[in-house]
Amino acid sequence: MNLTVIGTGYVGLVTGTCFAEMGNTVTCVDTDPAKVAQLGQGQIPIFEPGLDAMVKNNSKDGRLRFTTSLAEAMADSQIYFIAVGTPSNGDGSADLRQVLAVAREIGRHLNAYGVVVDKSTVPVGTAEKVREAIQGELQSRGVNIDFDVVSNPEFLKEGAAIDDFMRPDRIIVGSDSDRAREIMRQLYAPFNMNRDRTLYMGVRDAEMTKYAANAMLATKISFINEIAGLCDRLDVDVENVRLGIGSDARIGYSFIYPGCGYGGSCFPKDVKAIIHLAESCRFEPRLLRSVEERNQAQRRVLCQKVRERFGDDLSGLTFGVWGLAFKPGTDDLREAPAVVLLHELIGAGAKVRAYDPVAMDAARRQLPAAWFDNGDLVLCEHQYHALQDVDAMILVTEWKPFRTPDFHAMRKLMKQPVIFDGRNQYEPQTVKQAGFEYQGIGRKS
Repeated sequence: MNLTVIGTGYVGLVTGTCFAEMGNTVTCVDTDPAKVAQLGQGQIPIFEPGLDAMVKNNSKDGRLRFTTSLAEAMADSQIYFIAVGTPSNGDGSADLRQVLAVAREIGRHLNAYGVVVDKSTVPVGTAEKVREAIQGELQSRGVNIDFDVVSNPEFLKEGAAIDDFMRPDRIIVGSDSDRAREIMRQLYAPFNMNRDRTLYMGVRDAEMTKYAANAMLATKISFINEIAGLCDRLDVDVENVRLGIGSDARIGYSFIYPGCGYGGSCFPKDVKAIIHLAESCRFEPRLLRSVEERNQAQRRVLCQKVRERFGDDLSGLTFGVWGLAFKPGTDDLREAPAVVLLHELIGAGAKVRAYDPVAMDAARRQLPAAWFDNGDLVLCEHQYHALQDVDAMILVTEWKPFRTPDFHAMRKLMKQPVIFDGRNQYEPQTVKQAGFEYQGIGRKS
């Protein structure tokens, strides 16, 4: 099948590449000429394991190409995926300007029946707005062309996106059109070879399913973080509590790992958006508000622990930070707990030495230039270089190279043997036996 994917960000690029991998001919469209040229040369602007090779191979074989012209891409396609950004507005609502701008442009170039697919995460009712935008352009042209709008939300984890797309838990198709459903069934048939994972439902149901899924996962994270805070005050080890409740099949172990808060491009934005959606229809989202508030507080927990140990004024102190990305497997710094920590430490007068296996270039581009110019933040080329003469090490992102460090070497490098474990990665007793003071999240120390 011939497809057009509009938007070459995280969702669009993974979507287009994975469809091409299954034998489809895919044209990805982006308004940024430099980005399109870069992609055409096989250089991808994001870090996602395995994606680089897939883009290069499918481009070489002619199944994947990139252009700035939507009209050119639409000439050979019948299915148009909208995969542009929906960032948060100031009030927490999803900004749909890019989605609706693409819809209007589709309306200006549509010449035969097509299926327009909302792949971006969008609030309930967006498909209707997309339909209105396309129909308005068709009316302006004085033409009557049939089309369908489908909601097909993505469920991709950064760091495991290719596996999630190629071997999905479920495929959600929201449509009231039998014709559109059949086209989507054919498109996703290769992903359903062993078991049909497709769930068909109404468009608004599909839009709500995406938000509900992310809100549920965010709720589990905020719940265990709240329990961890209580454990800190009651001399209880949250790890034992986690194992105890996770063994209940009704609860499970996924997403109940205490830490320093969730980040990234999805959970923070989507929780805010569903809160706004509830408010817009005069429904009080009490639980969701608490989820968001707990996460905001949780991202400050590490600095609070640092201040309890060293005092509010951190001038003259240097901290080594391991991990900058919001999670392992990505270079994404959006809403990353490490960025919150850096602002608080540097704002309190501290110096920071930091290392991340993947996100160093992103940090250089996105973090305040003044931090580098003033020497407040030094990015180190090795994880142990980040510990030279520091007063404490702070683990923020649980990358694999950080899991079994050389505590003996660390002890020699650090000025003070103090570890703040923001992901409960280390066993407190092991760390203390190595001669360190240890503080985790809800761990007995």
